[in-house]
Amino acid sequence: MRNYTSKHLAIRSMHSARLSVLPFFALLLRSIAVFAQAAEGEVRYTVVHDWVKKLAALEYVSAREREHAAYMWGNRSEWREHMRLFFSPRCSKYEEAQEKDVEQAAYAWRKDPLLFYRDFERQRMFDIVKAEGRLYLIEDSLYCPQWKVLNDIKEVAGYVCMNAVWEDSLKGHRVEVWFALDLPVPAGPEDLCGLPGLILEANYNNGAMVVTADQIDVRPLKAELELPKTKVKGRKVSLREYREVVHKYITEQKKAEKPWFWGLRY
Repeated sequence: MRNYTSKHLAIRSMHSARLSVLPFFALLLRSIAVFAQAAEGEVRYTVVHDWVKKLAALEYVSAREREHAAYMWGNRSEWREHMRLFFSPRCSKYEEAQEKDVEQAAYAWRKDPLLFYRDFERQRMFDIVKAEGRLYLIEDSLYCPQWKVLNDIKEVAGYVCMNAVWEDSLKGHRVEVWFALDLPVPAGPEDLCGLPGLILEANYNNGAMVVTADQIDVRPLKAELELPKTKVKGRKVSLREYREVVHKYITEQKKAEKPWFWGLRY
């Protein structure tokens, strides 16, 4: 069992899951003092996609179509997958987990490469993502969202976390995340990064997609943080070029009143 500071024990004993706490910077300084040694390890995330909630977040889709989708999918609107993140203060690598549950195995045909790599030392990023049926290799300077840090806390996977939010103007997402100052690395799942603690949960558009850490193994890493040695065929682009591809595709789907998330990772 992990050791908690007296402040953490007091927090755990309270009945509310989300409470007002000390100002952000005071908590940050306390965390840095207690956890001076940098952490590294592996996190397994469960990603829950909810197709009805994804459709509901698209204001340009007619209410009739959204109601029809909710009726057709009912309580079968969720699909789960597992992802893993290798992290250190130096870099992070996010990819599909090796183990698959029954639900994910049913989609075994989806073998497209997926990778989000962040090099914090060199301030570089390297992603492998699929958009509208084509694979893109994105290499550029490191980009992290512009976060607004809030004052709420809750426990995720045994760690006390603070929350922050980000408004993604490209895809129209509102993303709320929970990050652990006990793990002082700026990494996170998907393409998220840039906070003073590891992101353990990310909620897109009020449950349309929720990424939650369920296994955390803090240990020294070696080859796990290396980039894949197998060459992947795809179009090499900068982040700006890829964002232009995404913007064009979403604009076209809006005009056709079709959900864009069928052709892009949410």
